[in-house]
Amino acid sequence: MSSPIVTGLMAYGMSGKLFHAPFLSTNPQFKLKAVVERNQKKMVSDYPEIVSYDSIDEILNDPEIELIIVNTPSFTHVDFGKRVLEAGKHVLIEKPVSANAAGVKELFDLGKKVNRQVMVYQNRRWDSDFLSVKQVIESGRLGRLTEVHFRYDRYKPELAVKPFKEGGGIPAAGVRYDLGPHIVDQAIHLFGKPLSFDRIDAIQREGSEVFDYMNLRLVYPGGLVVSLVSGLLIPDALPAFVVHGSLGTFSKNRCDVQEPQLNIPILPNDPAYGVEPVGCDGKLVTIGIDGEKSIEFITAPKGDYNNLFYAVYHAIRENALYPITEEHITWQMEMLE
Repeated sequence: MSSPIVTGLMAYGMSGKLFHAPFLSTNPQFKLKAVVERNQKKMVSDYPEIVSYDSIDEILNDPEIELIIVNTPSFTHVDFGKRVLEAGKHVLIEKPVSANAAGVKELFDLGKKVNRQVMVYQNRRWDSDFLSVKQVIESGRLGRLTEVHFRYDRYKPELAVKPFKEGGGIPAAGVRYDLGPHIVDQAIHLFGKPLSFDRIDAIQREGSEVFDYMNLRLVYPGGLVVSLVSGLLIPDALPAFVVHGSLGTFSKNRCDVQEPQLNIPILPNDPAYGVEPVGCDGKLVTIGIDGEKSIEFITAPKGDYNNLFYAVYHAIRENALYPITEEHITWQMEMLE
């Protein structure tokens, strides 16, 4: 095996602590070396060997680091991503990459110019519930798909404390840039670019300065309609995934356990990691040639965000195609901006 990729984090907030450091520290394909912590030096308590830099310039100037993860507030992603590339390093950027498709093009054009990888962190492709949906669709048991509903809802009547999440006038703020990229990316992954789309945005919570509800409708060949909904004022969430086809329907709740497990923490190398609890099976209803309904409960495969990091490794070390492509991210931004 090639040498591990020496990696640095731009921050150690929630995403650094849950979605990056546990994988970089347990996956032998990576060596987690450094982090940027301007104020409190928190990461050393979890990772005693970490180098904690005071500024972005310091981590950019570390000659050993090959890959930097931009996990800072959304409105900084394009600027910081460009600085990483200009420093001669590969970059993995959290969603949303930008507030618009123009920012995406800037980053990818620069990546090609300096011969460095630009990769986007779309981890929800490896959620157990989504993998179950993908598996059923690809089995063909639903027949020709006719109608698909993906939802990412929360009940969060209080406004976010962090202004970059919901501050008025801040680029890439609001639910369509926070939760929206997850379900848009999942739809693109399964169905590609739609023929057409339309979107409804709304403010539903008192005092909100940004849209906190999104309803995006995508139209595909053959009459397939895909609805993507995300709201922050949903007290009793509907199933996160409902897929109708000419031969059946599959419905699945959002049951992926990786985020709560990482918060405990249960690390990615634990055998229990990513395994859905009992009672979360998806429901598959099919119609036989005799017209009779058949009901079956489908256990989801294990979720594992390590697969994203494997893809990062192969892209850097072997120049393999990273699965979340420039086209995918451009289409996403065109739908969200």
